[in-house]
Amino acid sequence: MMRDSLCTHEFRRPRAKILFALLLSTALAGCGGGSMFGSSATSSSSGSPSFGDRFGQIFGAKSQAVGEAPPPAEPDEPTCPTVGIRFGASTLPVGLPGKPASGNDLRYQATIVRTARDCTLSGGQIHARVGIQGRIIVGPAGAPPNVVVPMRIALVQEGITPKVIFTKGYSTTVAVPSDGSNADFSLVAEDIVYPVPPGDAGDAYIFYVGFDPAAAKPAPQARGRRPRG
Repeated sequence: MMRDSLCTHEFRRPRAKILFALLLSTALAGCGGGSMFGSSATSSSSGSPSFGDRFGQIFGAKSQAVGEAPPPAEPDEPTCPTVGIRFGASTLPVGLPGKPASGNDLRYQATIVRTARDCTLSGGQIHARVGIQGRIIVGPAGAPPNVVVPMRIALVQEGITPKVIFTKGYSTTVAVPSDGSNADFSLVAEDIVYPVPPGDAGDAYIFYVGFDPAAAKPAPQARGRRPRG
């Protein structure tokens, strides 16, 4: 399986940015960058006025920090895939327009800190919910007052030839404090439905989550055919 390792790379920065680097290394739960694989996705947006509101209501203590093992399943709960962070998609650095997302030009970096999932069985279908908690770390260039965080959640059957069972893009808007302090956010996907896997195939299922900038882009509009004159 392709799992994201913690802090697999570090920022290249001048010595003047050591203070920011120390803050970043303390607050981050993982390091990486990039987007997840997948086909075109439908994006949805939801605000996050209080960190973990919906996340906590749904999952309670059934969550884990990045790198931790998930809590044991309930006795009456169907087999529910674990959650992994797609390699290279655990963080999302954003810089000033046209500038590299590093050093003085770094506006902010989003990172994933906790994940959770649960599953229920109904009519031969698995209805799953996947939750993500994260943090916006403000960089030297300063973050805008509102940040759109694009995510992708994919259910994959691992193997010699991995098979995508479900994939969809999501986004949530995060308000960043005007004093430049960091901001927390959460996102819960409650619309994941897939057929019960045959036999022991479900043992190879895994939910992959990660940042996906393409998920924040609106789908292209279909071009209508011009009426003939």
